[in-house]
Amino acid sequence: VQLQASGGGLVQAGGSLRLSCGASGRTLSRYDMGWFRQAPGKERHIVAGISWSGDSTVYADSVKGRFTISVDNAKNTVYLQMNSLKPEDTDVYYCAAGYRLLRVQRGDYWGQGTLVTVSR
Repeated sequence: VQLQASGGGLVQAGGSLRLSCGASGRTLSRYDMGWFRQAPGKERHIVAGISWSGDSTVYADSVKGRFTISVDNAKNTVYLQMNSLKPEDTDVYYCAAGYRLLRVQRGDYWGQGTLVTVSR
């Protein structure tokens, strides 16, 4: 599985960004998809996850009601719509695919990180 993330950038607090993750490879339907975040020197944590069918989602408590994860099966793309952004959302965000990502909250395949910076 290959993953290509895009969409990060600089935004003011209260603003919005949409991250995209294009996936390629065989049997993508076997995998859950997710977005994780990581600060320098810290562990990577899940932000949101979704089943390939789109039927199941999980969110970190800190983003519930503000972020929405979605999947477009026809385009093999996963999105993370980030609204009402806060400075504490600043981090490098990684797209991931995982066989049981929703359950174990860990990815098996990773895209490159994309930096999200929220200014005050």
